[in-house]
Amino acid sequence: MRAMVLREPRRALELERRRDPEPGRGEVRLRVEACAVCRTDLHVVDGELRVPRLPIVPGHEIVGVIDRIGPGVDTFALGERVGVPWLGHTCGACPYCMRGAENLCDRPVFTGHGRDGGFASHVLAEAAYCITLGGEVDPLQLAPLLCAGLIGWRSLTMAGEDLRELGLFGFGAAAHLVAQVAGRRGARVHAFTRPGDARAQAFARSLGAAWAGGADERPSVELDAAIVFAPAGELVPAALGLVRKGGRVVCGGIHMSDIPSFAYALLWGERQVRSVANLTRRDAAEFFAFLAEQPLRVDAVRYRLEDANAALADLRAGRIEGAAVLVP
Repeated sequence: MRAMVLREPRRALELERRRDPEPGRGEVRLRVEACAVCRTDLHVVDGELRVPRLPIVPGHEIVGVIDRIGPGVDTFALGERVGVPWLGHTCGACPYCMRGAENLCDRPVFTGHGRDGGFASHVLAEAAYCITLGGEVDPLQLAPLLCAGLIGWRSLTMAGEDLRELGLFGFGAAAHLVAQVAGRRGARVHAFTRPGDARAQAFARSLGAAWAGGADERPSVELDAAIVFAPAGELVPAALGLVRKGGRVVCGGIHMSDIPSFAYALLWGERQVRSVANLTRRDAAEFFAFLAEQPLRVDAVRYRLEDANAALADLRAGRIEGAAVLVP
């Protein structure tokens, strides 16, 4: 197998050839068809998110075909296409797992973080955390759904019901998907980009955004809620200043720079700030059931596996519309 390996934070990934891995009990091996590149991968590579082990193969938006099945697995068959998301294992015994909040597990293992991920030609995954995928859709289109789509879905759920005016801060992989979901649910989407990024604003409008502008601008209406996907803490008080009384600001990333102090008046009026932590298998079941009825447009930029560093650099610089996807 081939894998792009992180040996130390803030260093380029290195292409490595390894023996094909053998699945253990409860595991399956996938021949990777596509793996999207997430901003969380960037946080791992750039050392902003501590990893429990090195070296590590990043990547947690994986689409692949099962080519080897370990002992104790009877839920999948050889040749079946599945997805592997960020949540790779939970303990099943902590208070959070026991109450159905596995995304808050005290002893989780995350794909591409605590176990090798999908920046590779093959990957092992726990069968219990794999997601069944149809075989008719291009894997390039499926891969971004495994995190950008799922986190966007969970963030939108946290933003509340009956949204009429929704703000999205940072119009990347997650926002370009959740904007479509929100629009189909009757919300008007307002896209906030880096100031002066006319290209991203045009991209947002092409996906149905009613308004698009810089994060230093404001639309003419109050927002019912805002989701902050950009990892910039200063956007949280900016978003609070735009939501109505009783509105919510949802932070959709796993890492964010520090949130600066702000006047209590921004929070007053029963406004709320919430964070999204990881995802659950229930999120996946609900999201893919929705997709079966209402497919989304997925804008994906293809990269070879060997070009993973270029994909990360393009993501870091904001040069990608939609999602970057590695295809081994």
